[in-house]
Amino acid sequence: MSNTTATTSALGPPSQQLFCPLMEAMCKHSLNNNTGANRVVVSVLGLVSCLGILENALVLWVVGFRLRQRTVASVWVLNLALSDFLATLTLPLFTHYLHSNHSWELGSALCSAQTSVFFLNMFVSAFLLAAISLDRCLLVVRPVWSQNHRSVATAWKVCALGWAWAAVNTLPYFLFRSVVTKLDGRKLCYHNFALYPSSKDMLKRDCEVRQASTGISKMLFAFLAPLVVIAGSYILFWVSLSKRQMRRNFTKMVTSVIAAFILCWAPYHIFCLIEVSAHYLPPRVKLVEVGLPFATLFAFLNPVLNPILYAFSCPNFCVRIRHSLGALFEGLVEEDGSRGLGKTMRQRRRSSVRDLNLTKGDSQLVGSSEARRSRGSN
Repeated sequence: MSNTTATTSALGPPSQQLFCPLMEAMCKHSLNNNTGANRVVVSVLGLVSCLGILENALVLWVVGFRLRQRTVASVWVLNLALSDFLATLTLPLFTHYLHSNHSWELGSALCSAQTSVFFLNMFVSAFLLAAISLDRCLLVVRPVWSQNHRSVATAWKVCALGWAWAAVNTLPYFLFRSVVTKLDGRKLCYHNFALYPSSKDMLKRDCEVRQASTGISKMLFAFLAPLVVIAGSYILFWVSLSKRQMRRNFTKMVTSVIAAFILCWAPYHIFCLIEVSAHYLPPRVKLVEVGLPFATLFAFLNPVLNPILYAFSCPNFCVRIRHSLGALFEGLVEEDGSRGLGKTMRQRRRSSVRDLNLTKGDSQLVGSSEARRSRGSN
């Protein structure tokens, strides 16, 4: 089949739509994914998706609606939770794809939507994790500068920049996503870089350039660059800590953050590079077909782990959540005639909201005395 002619056949009735050689090769492959291991993965992923949706919704509710005084830390956590919540909402769609023997049965609209949200979360979360790390570093290494320039308004502007940056990087994946039918009847939700070709004669070159540019750019901007910022910020943070106990506790936290980021995203980006090389080494196509869905599964774990690492690890956060939930549930079962009890509960609710201050999370490992010492030295 020529790379520059219309694709016919088992992809459906004769069509004038063009396909890249990589997509044509994938459409010809027939793999048995309906295995016991796949069923176990689907079951685990179903539980993980429920957990991710619930915990991110809880963080959004507490930080977004139960926090009276907005802080810089709460702005970071709120935007990160929003991005992760959107990603975990699409996780059941990916689970359905795996459950359907790796066949996308949900239509092209949901294919484009799921893909766009996945990549939007990839770029937004990487941007925000780097921003959180840099903010924590400056708070200790440059406390005077932070006091003069660090504000809630600035944090919102940085977050808006991150969302805009992510939207621009997500646009190619939205434009080039399509659903095609494979030889074995299964449907493939995949990027078709043969869409909008510069010319039929340049189809193969367009496919290679577009595949390479998207694969390399997302690895650079959504993985390597944020990882350098995260690791560098926490190294400077660690050096600034003088007490051994503080360094020990901080090392555990940093190890968890960096390890989670690498373990969740490294497999995905490695397979994306293998995907790029498959244009030149066709035998690697089958490796991409088998490995990329499971590497994507690891990537979906990141929105589930982020609330644990960045919200629930804050001092007294879980205690304050229990206070808020307790006030809510007691209000739900409160009898209308019990005005005295209602007044007491409203006072308790206001108190719990007042106490919910996520600013403590910014300096939980440093301590107030250490921060004052740093300000004095500057």
